[in-house]
Amino acid sequence: MPELPEVEVTRRGIEKRLAGRQLDRAVLRAPSLRYPVPAGLPRHLSGRSLIEAKRRGKYLLLDFADGHLLIHLGMSGSLRFVAPGTPAGRHDHADFVFGEDVLRLTDPRRFGALLWLAGDPLAHPLLATLGIEPLSRAFTPAWLHATLAGKRVAIKPALMDSRLIVGIGNIYASESLFQAGIDPRRAAGSVSLARLERLVPAIKTTLRAAIRAGGSTLRDFCGPEGMGDFQVRHQVYGRAGEPCLRCGTPIRQIRQGQRSTYFCPSCQNR
Repeated sequence: MPELPEVEVTRRGIEKRLAGRQLDRAVLRAPSLRYPVPAGLPRHLSGRSLIEAKRRGKYLLLDFADGHLLIHLGMSGSLRFVAPGTPAGRHDHADFVFGEDVLRLTDPRRFGALLWLAGDPLAHPLLATLGIEPLSRAFTPAWLHATLAGKRVAIKPALMDSRLIVGIGNIYASESLFQAGIDPRRAAGSVSLARLERLVPAIKTTLRAAIRAGGSTLRDFCGPEGMGDFQVRHQVYGRAGEPCLRCGTPIRQIRQGQRSTYFCPSCQNR
């Protein structure tokens, strides 16, 4: 699933290449993804200029001055540039044509979203209940300690709760907890402030490193400028049974909230 780094890489690629450009036409090939796609969207967008590409959590917001095009990549979606005239595949549901640059939305499972938001986009129900941005200055150990107080859910699922913190996702939660030396099974409310003073910087460092690397290329994800390679730097994720890169203990894999968690039982025993 594309997580915050993959969506941010996509945002930056769009911003760099298309900001200030006029959208000549939009082509829709599916009446709905997770939600119905507005039927009049191509007509409305045609001839408008893209002001800015923004991100909220795992949602992209393309600002066209009088409204925002909201895009969510779902479980395995991607936005990438293709050459003009490239035939559309079965799962290529939309093209946005900016001169010779064609931005194509691919979503094999149709779990994504393509919506038009007039007015304040952050007031839309999909965005209004989202939690704090983990790369913001407001995301501090003190804030996290107060937010997790009394919570009995394990720390890893808590980090993935978008009502608390947006965009960390499964890969980066596992990697950050390893960097901080915290057992992913520990109750969130029992993690001390001292431990969170390790965890918050670990989250920020991990996310920023993944963004610099172009994200983790898993299954169908690909950024607009090409495929990321952060997956080759994973310390624990996807390495079940392999030796820990720090201590040599075999990496364990367990299930938490229907997702796989990877951790080192020796390094993450606190």
